[in-house]
Amino acid sequence: MVVNAVIAIVIGYLLGSIPSAYIAARLVKGRDIRQLGSGTVGSFNTYREVGARAGVAVAIADMGKGIAAVAIANQLLGIAQPFVLAAGLAAIVGHMWMPFLKFRGGMGMGTAVGVMAILLFLYGYWQQLVIFSSVIVVLLLVTRNIALSVLSGLLALPIIIWLGTKSAPFTILAAIIFVMIWLKFLPIVRTAWTGTRNKRDFFFAKPLRTRQDK
Repeated sequence: MVVNAVIAIVIGYLLGSIPSAYIAARLVKGRDIRQLGSGTVGSFNTYREVGARAGVAVAIADMGKGIAAVAIANQLLGIAQPFVLAAGLAAIVGHMWMPFLKFRGGMGMGTAVGVMAILLFLYGYWQQLVIFSSVIVVLLLVTRNIALSVLSGLLALPIIIWLGTKSAPFTILAAIIFVMIWLKFLPIVRTAWTGTRNKRDFFFAKPLRTRQDK
């Protein structure tokens, strides 16, 4: 069991560290995504700097990394719940600090959504999954800002889980994920007030507006 748990966590980290945004930017523009826009290796920066289709593809890939990490830990390795949660967390950490890119990475939001969605699904927390998804969708319809909507959904998630399930492990995991992502996002929020227009737009712009791929 311990060996399988270690394997699951390592696999989760390696899956999370696959640099989807970096690969997409290289394939589409021949550029290093770290040198574009906000410099983050994630779907939001890819959407803005590379194109809508590339951004959507990276978002799906990033969520898929989190889903795969949890599914492998739970379905293939059959480890206990705490280690499955740890494997999911490892995938998010891998996305945020990618060893292949000198430990630079993305904000972790897409991977976090994938991890929490599959965890809630596998352990039967359907109501919490529906509420979590609804929060993101409603805010997205109102604000038209993907980053703000997902971040707000992740902020609400620990409360949603605790009120609905009283599951301490899930609540703690959701809280840790939000804090990690917020700390990763904080420099860009600060830059939004004092920095360049490009980074300010990254946070406050409405990503769903029509845009032609470059």
